[in-house]
Amino acid sequence: MTRWSAVMVHELLCTTRERLPQLLLAVFVGMIAASAFIGSSARASVTGVYQEALRQGLTTVSNPFDALSPLYYARNTVIYIVLIGALLAIVVGVNSTLRDRQARTADLILSRDVGPAFYLGSKLAGLALFVLLLLALSALLNIGCISVVTGQVLAGGDSARIAGLYALAWLFMLPFVALGMAAGLHAASSTSALLTPIVIWSVVIFILPLLGTAAHPVSLLNPVSPPPAPQGGFFAATSSLVDPLSLGEQFKHVGALILADPQATGTMAGGILTMAAFAVAGCAAVVMTRRTRMRRLLHD
Repeated sequence: MTRWSAVMVHELLCTTRERLPQLLLAVFVGMIAASAFIGSSARASVTGVYQEALRQGLTTVSNPFDALSPLYYARNTVIYIVLIGALLAIVVGVNSTLRDRQARTADLILSRDVGPAFYLGSKLAGLALFVLLLLALSALLNIGCISVVTGQVLAGGDSARIAGLYALAWLFMLPFVALGMAAGLHAASSTSALLTPIVIWSVVIFILPLLGTAAHPVSLLNPVSPPPAPQGGFFAATSSLVDPLSLGEQFKHVGALILADPQATGTMAGGILTMAAFAVAGCAAVVMTRRTRMRRLLHD
């Protein structure tokens, strides 16, 4: 086993043993599994109202759910990834670097023939692999639950779209892993190491989209991006500035396109490039951390 793979395996084992990531992991996987059944419950409620209206002769239109694609049941997973998935990524990133600082592991490892960039890069690769395995499991679980709800095995094309959504989720979560690692490296205490990236996450996910559109705050919890900003006024001026930084809205927009949501318009290229740029910048910031910073003591 090489030094790179040894650090990756160690990071995977440590991450899976920690309680807070385990709790968030259980919540995330549970919500992914439940998402299809939540959508099915909504469909059953609407269908019941439709059948009652049809019985009373109040409508002659067809059931609005009859023409829905099975991908409809995967829409809620976009929100779960933005909320729970990003927080899970932050927590595993923070714990990864805080663990080293609290146990003074970095002092021992860096006394050997191992550079900071190599060590942090291999730790980051281990966490990226952890997130990838988690999302692969979630994708299989989501496909299975949708197959149960629809009563038939999901078609290959629809399964590929769901797999594409989770591949996009990996790209979306990677910057938050890097953000958590950076916070663990630079924060003066374990409390600030956890709170700082969560504050940044809330700004990116909630505050920036509000500054760029006139959308109601509740609309940010929808799996489709808010409508474009008005053509004039304050929101028109800020939209072009904050839209590229609204990582959650970029993910929601591209995710809606992947799931063939009829409300989604535009192209995927811009959103994917934005998320890739955030991922590269975050990983570079972690890997370029200097030796003295890694050996800085916590002040708890």
